[in-house]
Amino acid sequence: MGVGIKEGLCVISEKAPAKINLSLDVIRRREDGYHELEMVMTMIDLADRVDLYEERYPVIRVESSSGVVPSDSQNLAYQAASLLQERYRVSRGASIYIDKKIPVAAGLAGGSSDAAATLRGLNRLWELHLSLDELARIGEEIGSDVPFCIYGGTALAKGRGEVLTHLPAPPSCWVVLAKPAFSVSTKEVYGALRVDHITRRPDTDKLVQVIKAQDYEAMCRLMYNVLEEVTMKMYPEVGTYKRLITRFGADAVLMSGSGPTVFALVRQESRVRRLVSALRGFCRDVYAVRLLGHGLNLRENVQK
Repeated sequence: MGVGIKEGLCVISEKAPAKINLSLDVIRRREDGYHELEMVMTMIDLADRVDLYEERYPVIRVESSSGVVPSDSQNLAYQAASLLQERYRVSRGASIYIDKKIPVAAGLAGGSSDAAATLRGLNRLWELHLSLDELARIGEEIGSDVPFCIYGGTALAKGRGEVLTHLPAPPSCWVVLAKPAFSVSTKEVYGALRVDHITRRPDTDKLVQVIKAQDYEAMCRLMYNVLEEVTMKMYPEVGTYKRLITRFGADAVLMSGSGPTVFALVRQESRVRRLVSALRGFCRDVYAVRLLGHGLNLRENVQK
């Protein structure tokens, strides 16, 4: 993050990292229409940059380096700024520029992370002095992944994804991501899911234990996402990517969120280079990054 001046106005920059799911379980469909989830999420060093420029008048503007990101109220960063402005009766406005590096609609929470970065940045720009806990509660109203993205790091998430328990950083490793040349609708994937037909579930409690114990091999064995089966039926290419990456020698391979991005965990840097080189023969959007692991401010209260 940073602070600068542009045309006499205050400028604040916030990093908006992507997340991956080390596990994702759907417990049940709730009466409110949402699904009860249990998942382990962690952030990776693939990030958008969100620049926030103070406006003297109460306007909200959003621009992006990506031609597919909406600039109106459909944009989660716009929603975050508008909600914060209205909730705290802020008389000033903001122009938001999103330098997109995270693929859109990829299961990596790019939009949610942009919204979280906007909340953190405007909290400073508008001098609201809100805690991360307060920002996370506001983020719940925007999207289920936003509270996690407010804190960053690694967490066990329950409820719709907003009930968070902070976890230590997972064992250090590389993350290689492959995003197919299509997007997936999260709403459609959850709509096609039949909770009573789920035949395999992750052992989330055990996964949390091995992360705390820094047991990399056990973590790789325990990673699982119940949405994979649904998404792969709708988009068989996701299964093809999983098989390819497994064949190329990854330590673990999983789909993130509702997809379609598939990621691999790899410890040996030489194997990372081979994997990236092989994947680029099949996929344009391939990334090799590190886990971020730790949160933005561990002194803030995440539910223990």
